[in-house]
Amino acid sequence: MSNEAIDLELLRNLSEADGIGGREREVSRIVHSYAQPYVDNIYYDNLGSIILKQNGINKNGPKVMLSAHMDEVGFEVRQITEQGFLKLLPIGGWWGHVMPAQEMTVTTNDNKKYIGVIGSRAPHGLSDEVKNKVMKPMSMFLDMGVDNKFEIEQMGIEIGNMITPNIKVRQMNNPNYLLGKAWDDRFSLGAELEVMKRTSVMDHEATLYFTGSTQEEVGIRGARSAVHKIKPDLAIAMDVTTAQDTPLDDRNVDNLGKGVVLAVLDSLTIANKGLLYRMKRLATEQKLDIRYDFMTVGGTDACNIHKAMDGIPTMTVSMPTRYMHSPRLMVNLDDYKQTITLLTEFCKTLSEKDVSLFKETTREALVDKY
Repeated sequence: MSNEAIDLELLRNLSEADGIGGREREVSRIVHSYAQPYVDNIYYDNLGSIILKQNGINKNGPKVMLSAHMDEVGFEVRQITEQGFLKLLPIGGWWGHVMPAQEMTVTTNDNKKYIGVIGSRAPHGLSDEVKNKVMKPMSMFLDMGVDNKFEIEQMGIEIGNMITPNIKVRQMNNPNYLLGKAWDDRFSLGAELEVMKRTSVMDHEATLYFTGSTQEEVGIRGARSAVHKIKPDLAIAMDVTTAQDTPLDDRNVDNLGKGVVLAVLDSLTIANKGLLYRMKRLATEQKLDIRYDFMTVGGTDACNIHKAMDGIPTMTVSMPTRYMHSPRLMVNLDDYKQTITLLTEFCKTLSEKDVSLFKETTREALVDKY
């Protein structure tokens, strides 16, 4: 595995940036700034996905798309009450249990930021029926600590403004563990940019497209437009998967810090078997730890990429995270480093003749090649 240093400041900047579906500009600016020394062209599609093109040594080499989404789950301002409370509209999936008493950041149209707290109740005197009931996100509100609606309007807060968790990145007691918001999918986005940085000083036959997609959490939308812009020969989606290694699950599945996760399938995509076998072989050669993911609920950018045009050979490479779709997620740098090593080797070694192999449809034909 590569001993190259990990850019923790990049991860911090990506995590702490605010960017829900349709409001990813703050994140894409970080990506744009970081990528400039390492790519030959930077452009966008009409949904705001950023595409970073890195030329290969062969002009006719395969076009490879890596995709990690920039958006996080969050909220928009749905209503401003006369008392100055903000009613919430969830953008992406939220479970009511993880929301009460959390600090949130409201970002105005002119990029001013204000902190509020989601209202919660004291348990004293509440009936068991109320205490055992999960509050629905649509019933919640943000307390901005003001007297009335007029003060909210003076702050420049309007209907439709973005609301995100107010969380700073923290290295935990074991510094390989990182706590922060938006690791779904900024952890993968950071890994993608690290791969881009490494391949920039390598001779690779493929033309590489590193994509920061938009609106994944609200329907996997940005990847659909980006893939039509790129028209790749094959694609790798990068996303997180749910760790099940805490007392909440007690299943010892997708533990943090145990290496690369290859997604065999999810509810929306079946991995291209040629890509899956190639990743397995490369991981073995690099002496990486391999795990396999079978996520029966949810999907990744691969969902809309693999169905584009006449079909794109696609798979997902994942990293586990605890406490997904909550204000605070936990990830592990060992998984990050191994994923970067695997995808760098994949991009470096891919040749034009490989593409036809990935398009083979029978397992027997593929086993002979891999």
